[in-house]
Amino acid sequence: MSVSSATSHHPIRSTRSERLLVLGSLLLVIAILSIVAFLLIRERADAEQSATRAATNIVQLIDADVLRNVELYDLSLLGLIAASQREDLKSVSPAIRHLALFDRATAAPYKGDILLLDNKGDVIADSASVEPRKGNFADREYFQSHVNNRDPNMLISRPFRSRQAEHEWRISFSRRISGSQGEFLGVAEAAMRLSYFDQLFNSLSIGRDSSVNLISSDGILLAQEPRLAEELIGKDFSSRPNFQRIVKEGNGSFTGVSSRYKDKRLYTFSKVGNLPLIVIVALSSDEVFASWKRTAVVVSVATIALCISLLWLTWLLSRELRLRHNAEQELAQLAATDALTGLANRRTLDQVLRHEWFRAQRSGQPLSLLMIDADHFKAFNDRHGHQGGDDALRSVAKVISDNVRRPADLVARYGGEEFSVILAETDSQGAQQIAEHIRATVEQLPLVAGAESPITVSIGISTWTTAAEISLEQLLFAADKALYQAKERGRNRVVAAD
Repeated sequence: MSVSSATSHHPIRSTRSERLLVLGSLLLVIAILSIVAFLLIRERADAEQSATRAATNIVQLIDADVLRNVELYDLSLLGLIAASQREDLKSVSPAIRHLALFDRATAAPYKGDILLLDNKGDVIADSASVEPRKGNFADREYFQSHVNNRDPNMLISRPFRSRQAEHEWRISFSRRISGSQGEFLGVAEAAMRLSYFDQLFNSLSIGRDSSVNLISSDGILLAQEPRLAEELIGKDFSSRPNFQRIVKEGNGSFTGVSSRYKDKRLYTFSKVGNLPLIVIVALSSDEVFASWKRTAVVVSVATIALCISLLWLTWLLSRELRLRHNAEQELAQLAATDALTGLANRRTLDQVLRHEWFRAQRSGQPLSLLMIDADHFKAFNDRHGHQGGDDALRSVAKVISDNVRRPADLVARYGGEEFSVILAETDSQGAQQIAEHIRATVEQLPLVAGAESPITVSIGISTWTTAAEISLEQLLFAADKALYQAKERGRNRVVAAD
C-alpha cells in the first residue's frame, strides 16, 4: 500500500462535496428557470385573455350598433309595405302619399334610396323624390330572390355598386310584398351605404395589423377595417377553414392562421342578433403579445444572466474546494511521508499495520512483516558524511519500493537506517523470497565513491497465520528479534522468526 492510497479517502470526500455543490446549483438553476418560465407562460395567457376581452367588447359594441340600425331599416320597410296597402292613400295628393310612405325612413343613418317596386321590378315609389324615378330593378339579386321565395322575412343582399354616378358600395334590405293569396305583388327595398361601417369601424382602436370584419352567414364580406383591398368587398370566404369554424361555433374566440395573410391571429366573433350577419375581430398575435414579448426578453436575459452568474460562482467555489482538498491531501500525504526517502513514515506504518492486522484476523489470510536495517550505517555515515548517508538511504528505499509492488503492501521508514515492509496475504515463504530479492539487489548497488565494500542490509521476518496465537505487538517483536539474529549471524542476510 502506497502513501497516496493510504490517504485516498480525501479525494473521495472532495469529489463528493464538489458533486453535491454542482448538483445543488443545477437544481437551483432549474428551479429558477422553471419559475420564470411558469410566470412568463401565465403572463402570456393573461395577455391573451385581456386581448380577448377587449375584442369581445368591440364585437358587442358593433353588434349593438348594427342591430339597432338594421332594425331601423326593417322598420322603414314594414312601414312602407303597410302604407302601400292602404286604399285611402291612393286618393290623396302625391306629396302627402310620399310623406306617408317614407315617414319612418328619415332616421336611418347612411341610408340610400328606399324604393317600392311592383311585381315587374318597376319603381312605383321613391324616397328620393315625390315623382318616382324611371327605372327597373328586376335584374337585382334581391328582387329575383323574392320572386321565387314566399318568405316574408327581411333579406340582406350581397354588396353591390350603386347605379348612381358615385357608384359606391351598398347593401340592400328588402321584404316581399304578397297578396291575400300569397301572390307576388312587389318588393320594398332600402339601401345602406357601406360607408356606414367604415365610419363605425374607424372609431375603434384595434391596431395597425388587425382588422374588423362584417361578413354574412353565407361568407360574403360586407365591410372591413382597415380596407386593405377594395376587391375584397363582396368576396366569398365561405370555403375558408377559419370561417367554417366561426359559423359552426357561432360565438367565441380562437387562435388561428390567416389564410390570406399567413400570420397567426386571435379571432373573436359573434352573430348579430338573429340577422345573417357575423362580426369578426381579427387581432394580430404580434400586436397582442408585443408588450409581453418585450417583458419576456428582458426577464429572460436577466434570468439567464443570473443563472450564468450562479453557475460561474459555483465553478469558482468548486475550484476553491478542489484546491483546498488538494492542499489538505498534500498536507496529509506530507504528514504520512518520510521527508528524506519519500516512503511512509512511522505513524502511517502503525496505522496501516493495525488495519491489515484486523483484516487478516477477519479473513484468516497470513500477514508478514519485514524489518530491514542498513549494515554498519553509522560507520558509513561517519566516513561519507550526512549527505552520503542520506543518498545511501534513498538508494536502499528505492530498491525496497521497487521490489514491493502490490497496492495492498506498504514500505515505510521505521526510523534512522531501519525500514519496515507490510506484506498482506503473504506467508513466510513468500516473504523470504521478497526479502532475499531485496537483500541481493541492495548488495548489487554501485559502490559509493571511496567505499571499499557495497552497502548491505539485514532483514528479519515475522509472519502471522491462523495457527500462531500471537498479538500484534508480538508480531513486531518477533520481526525485530529476527533482525537482530541476522545482525548477530554476520549481517547481509535474511532471518525468519520461528
